[in-house]
Amino acid sequence: METINAAVYETHGNPAEVLHVESQRWPTPGAGEVIVKMRAAPVNPADLNQIEGKYPVRAQLPATPGFEGAGIIADVDRDVTNVAAGALVILPHNIGTWRDAVAVKADELVVVPAGIKPVHAAMLKINPMTAWRLLHDYVDLARGDWLIQNAANSAAGRAVIQIAHELGYKTVNVVRRSELISELRADGGDIVLVDSENLRREVQDAIGAPPVRLGLNAVGGESALRLANCLAPGSTLVTYGAMSLQPLKIPNGLLIFKDLRFRGIWINKWYDNATPAQRMEAFQHLFEMAQRGLLQTKVEKAYPLSEAKTAVAHAARGQRSGKIIFEFAA
Repeated sequence: METINAAVYETHGNPAEVLHVESQRWPTPGAGEVIVKMRAAPVNPADLNQIEGKYPVRAQLPATPGFEGAGIIADVDRDVTNVAAGALVILPHNIGTWRDAVAVKADELVVVPAGIKPVHAAMLKINPMTAWRLLHDYVDLARGDWLIQNAANSAAGRAVIQIAHELGYKTVNVVRRSELISELRADGGDIVLVDSENLRREVQDAIGAPPVRLGLNAVGGESALRLANCLAPGSTLVTYGAMSLQPLKIPNGLLIFKDLRFRGIWINKWYDNATPAQRMEAFQHLFEMAQRGLLQTKVEKAYPLSEAKTAVAHAARGQRSGKIIFEFAA
């Protein structure tokens, strides 16, 4: 009997402790399904949060983690006509990608065009798409307009820099370490500053008079407040992460005197609400950039699935230089 390996957790807790790899039957396609043989899947913070039981959506246990990944179609149900064996595809976020192969509804897949490697396709669905939506859904920016973001060296932050550059928007990028400045400038960041209590003055000194109309917050706490203080009256701060694990602190004055808007995004919910046409329209832009060598998320280390415990422990460390991913045999 042909089998696959799959990462599984049966209870919530420390990912390195509760996760294990087990052998399962090779999947067979049901009606309207295909079998996707996985090629790459990243370890995202949301994956660790779900294993810990801290994510808003809890999978039925036992569960296989993995919100993101890409693979090759290996088998197709006879009624499937929209995709073919051999195609590279991006998987839906509710399937559990940390396994060798999985059965998926064909109409939930996104076919990846030629010229994009599986490892890069595997990481287009969450961070680059979040960046795309952040730059399109909240403030109507024009070429030359400014935005500011913290966690600018994160995967989503780097995608914001590259997409904003393509759209002609100017970015102020806030980081915690000075050694990242030249790196993010090379990525296309217009201004890169180290976060500090003097952030507002440093932003004004760097860009002059133009208003900053959009803030993107992935940290929370004092960092988010410093971003809000840099925004022009009537501007919007969008929160998509909480790396500091600290809540937003919104003084009354930012609402009374500056009339700031505070919004949020959860990209999984956007996928759930978007039509297939809306999803593909956005993906076409991301694919076009990826084919030109952009939106390639940095990888610090790739692990085989057999080393799942080591991989999740590595992913939980701070100050990494890139993503931790699982790579699967071709």
